[in-house]
Order: sequence, then C-alpha cells, then structure tokens
Amino acid sequence: MNTPGTTPPTPNYYDVMHERGLVAQCTDENIRQRLSKPTTLYCGFDPTADSLHVGSLVPIMGLAHAQRCGHTPLVLVGGATGLVGDPSGKTESRQMLTAEVIGHNVACQAAQIGRIVTIGTNATDAKVVNNLDWIAPLTWIEVLRDIGSKMSVNRMVSMESVKQRMSGEGEGISYLEFSYMLLQAYDFAHLFKTQGCTLQIGGQDQWGNIVMGIELGRKLHDADLAGLTFPLITKSDGGKFGKSESGAVWLDAQRTPPFEFFQFWRNVPDADVGRYLGYFTFLPMDEVKTLAAAQGNAINQSKIRLAYEVTKLIHGEDQASKARDAAAGAFSAAANVTGDAIPHADLPRNDLDAGVPVLGLLVQAGLAKSNGEARRLIAGGGVRLHETKVTAVDATAGADDAPDGYLLLRAGKKRMFRFDIAD
Repeated sequence: MNTPGTTPPTPNYYDVMHERGLVAQCTDENIRQRLSKPTTLYCGFDPTADSLHVGSLVPIMGLAHAQRCGHTPLVLVGGATGLVGDPSGKTESRQMLTAEVIGHNVACQAAQIGRIVTIGTNATDAKVVNNLDWIAPLTWIEVLRDIGSKMSVNRMVSMESVKQRMSGEGEGISYLEFSYMLLQAYDFAHLFKTQGCTLQIGGQDQWGNIVMGIELGRKLHDADLAGLTFPLITKSDGGKFGKSESGAVWLDAQRTPPFEFFQFWRNVPDADVGRYLGYFTFLPMDEVKTLAAAQGNAINQSKIRLAYEVTKLIHGEDQASKARDAAAGAFSAAANVTGDAIPHADLPRNDLDAGVPVLGLLVQAGLAKSNGEARRLIAGGGVRLHETKVTAVDATAGADDAPDGYLLLRAGKKRMFRFDIAD
C-alpha cells in the first residue's frame, strides 16, 4: 500500500507487457533487471505507405508503455531500409518506391505515432530518427568492410525470412532484399553508439533481424544489447487481424473514416474482446478482465468500450464520441444518420433524377471494391437503400429514394454510407 502523498512506484515495463499478453520472445533472461532502470529502446516502422494500419498499433503501444514506465523510446522510420524492402513474411519482392515517396510516408507515419507516443525533447520523450541520415553517407566499401565483414552468410541464410524465399515458389530473393538485414542490424549498432540504445522491440517476424543487430553491436562496439518481440496478432478463429469487409483498416481518417474505424472494433468476435482491450488500450488490467468476462448481450457493451477507447486514441475523443453516438443511432428504429460521423459524399440531384445504378454507388462509397463484389453483395441480400432490401443487381436509385435529401446505402449489418443530394 502506498503512503498518502507519495508517488506509486513505476511498474516494470516487462511486467506491464507480459500482463497484457504482449511478449512473445526475449533475448535476455534477465530482462526485468535490465528494465529496472531507465533504458533507451527503439522500434522500426516500414514507410511503404503514407498511413500505418491497425496492425502497427502493437509496436506503437509497446513504445507508449515503455514511455509510461520511464524509458526513452526512439521511433525509427526506415527512410533507408524502406528503399530496400524487408523480405520478412513476404513471398515476392516489394514495389520499389522513390526517395520522395518514402520521405512523404515517413512524415505521415511519424505524425500518426505522435498521437499516442509523446515526441519531444524531455528525457523520456520519444525521438524520431531516420536511418537514411546515417546509412546514406556510407560508401559501398565502408558497408562491405565495416558491416559485411562482421556478418556470417551462413547465419543470414539460416534466417526464416530468407529460407522461405530461397526454398519456396516464386522469384527467390534478390541481393537487394538479402542486404536488408545488414542495414537493420547496423541501425541497432548505430543507435547504441549514438543514443545509448540497448533494447529493440518489434513484431515476432523481426526476431531474426533483431538477433543480427545484437550480434553486430557486440562485434562492433562490445555492446550488451537485447531484443523483445510481440506476438503475431490474429483473430480467435485464426483469421488475419486488421482486415474489414472493405479492406485494410488504416489509421488515416481519409483511408478509413472514424465511423468505419469504430465499427471495425465494435464488430470483433466475442472471444477477442479481452485480448484486444489488453493490447490496444491503456485501461487497467482489472477493468480489462471485468469487461472481458461479460456474458450474453453484456459483451456488446465491452465491444463498444473497446471501439471507443481505440478510436479515441487514434482520432481523438470528439470523433470517438461521434462515432459511438452515430453507431448507436444508426442501427436503432429511430436512426439519426445525418451527422458527420457517418461516411458521406455529395450526389448531384441531376444524376439522381436520371437514376443511379446501385452497383456504382456501392463502389463509389467504398462498400465494395468492384462491380463484381457489389453484385455478390446484392445477390446475397446484403444491400439496402435505407430499410429497403435491394434485390436486383441492375437496380437504380432515384429521387423517390431520397425524400429527406439523402440516400442511405447499407452493406451488411454494420456498414453504411450516406449520399447527400446536392443541387
């Protein structure tokens, strides 16, 4: 029990992560002792898109928990490694991106991470570092002599990410991608030398890259480094996490509007609610366990809490409240769907007067990726205009379908889009 007026002791980062189910592997059996004192740690992010997706929330939360436990996080954006492409978990080469595109993506991702992790100049504030700054100045000879001479090819080809590409079907692995682990290993050694960084965290698929960095740091600088990985996040049915009916769930509001983002979390399987509350929120674990133990219809309130908390983290309290209220009203008998929380766009009245194919509206709204998918949705009975089921694939929407000045298009039980009629 804490003495009144005293500050509670700072929890051990490893204990926090372990209790929340966020530890898969660790290279140091004395990790708790290592983390009993302030530590600088880093996690890398692959800037191949201008937005992170919900799968990226795991490492972001890992950095945020570290910061809350008194450690200093480094957010490494791979301006250099992004030009190469990580072969981990891939069966084919990634698309080559230009330095300009990578630079834009780096800036966008750093801003998203900054919503959850405090970035600044104080002791425990996170710092954003870009490996292009120290890799770009290296000459080819320096890479070969200073890095390549310390790396065992036998060790590299034994890595699972390389073995899969060399032994499986497809085009194999290019020397460019094979060199990726040299660059990432050098990141860890460089950050130890320049920032005093001694711990790397990352997804379970990064285990091999992390181990290579530890070995290179020891050979170059006699560094005592460690790595900790997060588990691969899956759904309870074994399905891939982070996909909705309309595709990947992004952190960018332009790619995945806050209402759709909220609905993704609201619709997770019952069996996943407890895990996801532990992974993706800062709620105390006692409260997480209580919410996860809900039975029957009460589990829906736990899902709403999950959706609200994660949406608040990414899009702010105002957007989270709007999404929650819109979801509560949209699927009730007295639906209120005219607010900004519902995804919407203008539809010219002239187009409506002429009749607009519902197939095209589904694609335009992002409720279907193609006309073929839209046809399947209609054929399966999953499409409605307001409360009326659309039964014909060649159905059109007309002025009579928008008596209140808007068309409400529904796909399935939980997805919707509003077309506001514009003169």
